[in-house]
Amino acid sequence: EELTPDIPNVSEEATKDLDENGIIRVGADVKEGDILIGKITPKGESDPSPEEKLLRAIFGDKAGDVKDASLKTPPSIQGVVIDTKLFSRAKKTTKAEEKSAIEKLDKGYNNITEKLKAELVDKLFTIVNGKTSQGVFNIYKELLVAKGAKFTQKILADLEFAHISPNKWTTDDDKNEMIKMLLHNYGIRVNEELGAYKRDKFAISVGDELPSGIVQMAKVYVAKKRKLKVGDKMAGRHGNKGIVARIVRDEDMPFLADGTPVDIVLNPLGVPSRMNLGQIYETILAWAGQELGVKFATPIFDGATHDEVEEWIAKAGVPASGKTYLYNGLTGERFDQTTT
Repeated sequence: EELTPDIPNVSEEATKDLDENGIIRVGADVKEGDILIGKITPKGESDPSPEEKLLRAIFGDKAGDVKDASLKTPPSIQGVVIDTKLFSRAKKTTKAEEKSAIEKLDKGYNNITEKLKAELVDKLFTIVNGKTSQGVFNIYKELLVAKGAKFTQKILADLEFAHISPNKWTTDDDKNEMIKMLLHNYGIRVNEELGAYKRDKFAISVGDELPSGIVQMAKVYVAKKRKLKVGDKMAGRHGNKGIVARIVRDEDMPFLADGTPVDIVLNPLGVPSRMNLGQIYETILAWAGQELGVKFATPIFDGATHDEVEEWIAKAGVPASGKTYLYNGLTGERFDQTTT
């Protein structure tokens, strides 16, 4: 068996989106019956049909030796390919070939990291140009740039950013915040590239771990767009689920006193048996966070106290009960009872 774009008795139109490994390209639109992964398997000897005899006469014996075993888009699936993955066992290569592949990988990784550092230095220099250092240290409290020194492109280029501290490079708090964000984003990108480099290097020397008897494994991810409709089942990641009972326009949704429409309305009969007090408290605190533009995170075993929550709710001007009156989106009349 082999993954390949060269499939016998299949038109070029059907294989136009397949790469050299027979895997469809990312971004391709697919519908039922389209080839996702091109695959051929040996065909046992049998009496050829007249059509096969003709094909063998035209193309030679090779066309009759294998048959199409490609993976095709299942029925009712129509969407866009968003990702593909190919896993392979390590090929039997010589030490010289393996060394050459690793050297090429090292060179590519070094080029990427140098480019990232150059971009970082340029952006940092734009921020600190003309500014005086307040002392730049690494995380081990070692001085890298003395206090009172003028920032230059060379000073920034000579810095080792792997363990640098982003705190208080200058006297300008806004610029310090920008520096902190830049270094944070740089660290994320460098770690991403390092992870990819290590995975590729491991794949060259060891290969992917596959079940016994499997040489290659390919995966294709297809995203399908669906429009929400009545009767659809929706679920969160905590096991909470429900059925869409009704869909209305924004202007017909119940709204707050200031005219803001709500996004979703839950049947109150389904709440007591499915939501605990903590989740209801979360909705109240989240309302305060939305009003203040603040994101809350409470670690396990070290959550916010009742007094702290009340303090934030009061600061946001949200009712202490977490309930407010809603107005009917169709008639404009106020509902009799308050709603969480």
